[in-house]
Amino acid sequence: MSDLAEIVTEIERHLAGEGWDQPPKLYALVPTRELLDNEPGLAELLAGADPDSLTPVEQPALEDDVARVLAQIEWPPAVSGCAFVNEVFLLPDGAVAERPEGTDESDWAESHPDRRDVRLAVAVVRGGERASVLRIRGRHGEEDEVVNAPDLVPNLSAALLDTFA
Repeated sequence: MSDLAEIVTEIERHLAGEGWDQPPKLYALVPTRELLDNEPGLAELLAGADPDSLTPVEQPALEDDVARVLAQIEWPPAVSGCAFVNEVFLLPDGAVAERPEGTDESDWAESHPDRRDVRLAVAVVRGGERASVLRIRGRHGEEDEVVNAPDLVPNLSAALLDTFA
């Protein structure tokens, strides 16, 4: 597993420990050595961390439309990468056609019995490397399914990389 894949997996595992129904989260990925040099107050928190690794730094809550927020971000040079985590739900193929006319699409989809809750975690670095984790919430006591791959959500990865342009 690449370093970036390990970072995005660690971020997603941490959030999994906090449970579901969380708002979208954005992280700056900053070289640990830079944090140790410039933020001495973090030394205890980062004790034992590899100084050549990246440390995720959670950003303020996203209060606006995610696409709009990402389009406005320009990371400073000290930020080597970023990660974004969001929960969505998926419906089976053809389910949208079943929606009764006049019902709110979001409310209907959220209450659909075959809905699957999914947490997406995507990370990128300036050089273009990508990593992602998808967690599908288990149903009725089943364990969650977790998938790791370099680029599970290519459009989101591209939008994150654009924040470094």
